[in-house]
Amino acid sequence: MAETAELLEIMFERAREASPRPLSTSQVRAVVALDHHDGLNLRALAELLGSTPPLVSRLCDRLEAVGFLERLPSSRSRRELMLRLSDRGKTYLRNLRDRRRESLQAALVKMSPEARAALATGLLAFQEAAGSQTPG
Repeated sequence: MAETAELLEIMFERAREASPRPLSTSQVRAVVALDHHDGLNLRALAELLGSTPPLVSRLCDRLEAVGFLERLPSSRSRRELMLRLSDRGKTYLRNLRDRRRESLQAALVKMSPEARAALATGLLAFQEAAGSQTPG
């Protein structure tokens, strides 16, 4: 089981490292979260990432420094900032997803139809099992 998890990690790391400006795993998670939940505040992003606001604030500082994140005034509160991916951040994420897809497709093409079907069945079972877990 550990081998399978490691193989999946390797596939995604290869795509991430191909980037001209690779992000850490935490930074990628934040970028993906902001892509799915545009306009979060720092506390909400920290909750989504299972982290603390001070750690996420520093992570956002780094993302803002490379031009992937914008901090905008919130329409709900003058004391609150809204976090949003910049166009550059969206482009990075789109390219990352493209590279991951290409990497996965290159591996899938080398598999037999039976092996691909078994993988699909296994991944569906994995998705169901992972979806039934409660965050801890």
